[in-house]
Amino acid sequence: MKMRKEWNLKYWRPICLAGALALFMTACGEKGGQELNLAASKEDNVRIVNLFSPMEKTDPDAENVARSAADKTIGMAEDRLGVTVGYITYTAEDYQDKTYDDVALDRARNDMDDLYLLNPDVIQALGDEGKLMDLSGLACVENLRDVVKKANTVDGKLVAIPQEVVAYGLFVNKDMFDSYSLELPETPEEFLECCRVFKESGIETPVGANRWWLETFVLAQAYADLYNGGNTEAEIASLNSGESKYSDYLRPGFEFLQEMIDQGYIDAEKALVSEAIEGEREDFLAGKTPIVIAYWGAANTETAYGKTDFNMQVIGFPSSRGQIPVMPMTGYGVGVNAEHAEDAMKVLEVILSDEALRVYAETNRVISPSKNVEVECVPALKPLNDRIQENVYVLGANAGMKMEQWGNICLVVRQLLNGATVDECMAEFDRLQEESLAK
Repeated sequence: MKMRKEWNLKYWRPICLAGALALFMTACGEKGGQELNLAASKEDNVRIVNLFSPMEKTDPDAENVARSAADKTIGMAEDRLGVTVGYITYTAEDYQDKTYDDVALDRARNDMDDLYLLNPDVIQALGDEGKLMDLSGLACVENLRDVVKKANTVDGKLVAIPQEVVAYGLFVNKDMFDSYSLELPETPEEFLECCRVFKESGIETPVGANRWWLETFVLAQAYADLYNGGNTEAEIASLNSGESKYSDYLRPGFEFLQEMIDQGYIDAEKALVSEAIEGEREDFLAGKTPIVIAYWGAANTETAYGKTDFNMQVIGFPSSRGQIPVMPMTGYGVGVNAEHAEDAMKVLEVILSDEALRVYAETNRVISPSKNVEVECVPALKPLNDRIQENVYVLGANAGMKMEQWGNICLVVRQLLNGATVDECMAEFDRLQEESLAK
């Protein structure tokens, strides 16, 4: 089976599995029938641990540094433990097909594999269903950043751990801001003012957008205070009990997006059908669009925004607390009824050790889930990294919230792009909250 670059762009939804591979996974893709290509590596080895993953172990046709990094750590586990990690992989021929997440849910619910590489909404769903083992007893857990444990804990159980912490930000053409004497925006109001100046100066679409990532604006504005105001647990408990409404938190972000649509700062029709990066990359690199949304790793790779002819800066999203990164969380999980559970846990212990995570982070130049592993980032990422080092962020996914965030907000944003009103979108969140409370 071949893993092609074009699949990488269409199907990897970085929140997401960014941690392990290249972050373009359709975590909230369309449901429907399709023909899958699931390929398992077969080794004549008694001790095999089966891993369900979006990509195969090797790909001769595409450069994929993230895949190489993951393979290096898997190789460490195989050498030390005397096991073979067999890859069960997924491909789909177009985005309308059944998504990786759909397949991962089905396989985990039917105990088909040992290890799974999972997006955040799937982690939450399987954690709620009791389909993932508690990983909190692994020795590597004591080295994890609090944000990792907070995001992937369900009912007191740590059910998934990533090899990389994914951070989203705004990729901006600093030269264009300078040419119009604009400061990089901190608040939603400042952001809209920058867009106004660009638009009135002849920039047709100030913000390049796709159908996946506009939710980041909503998340930053909705939860800036919740995650950084010192009352996180109490506020989440109030949401989970139904005492507070998600719609009250989310409304300002949706009103902000509606303003951007109304003023033509984003092209809603184009965004609704555009895949991640593909829809906006060309105009951004050509200096026609000053702002796009992307994840940390996109600043490191030539296939996205790693090489520009202008001064690119990656900043946080506008919020009441200034520029703020949005950090969803992916992770490896072990099936609760895994046939090779003991060896699977040992594999995780190796690939999530500080030694292996250092190899992974240095290969990819990414944020490690271990608080002991730091890698110098490229200059463009320094503004975003400074905020992360200050421990200022918003979680894009939190398994401790009964209503799943990343996937649901993404889907409702797409309803807004398709013409739904803000009130209609809030009513949908009220419905989703009621549904989550009834479980």
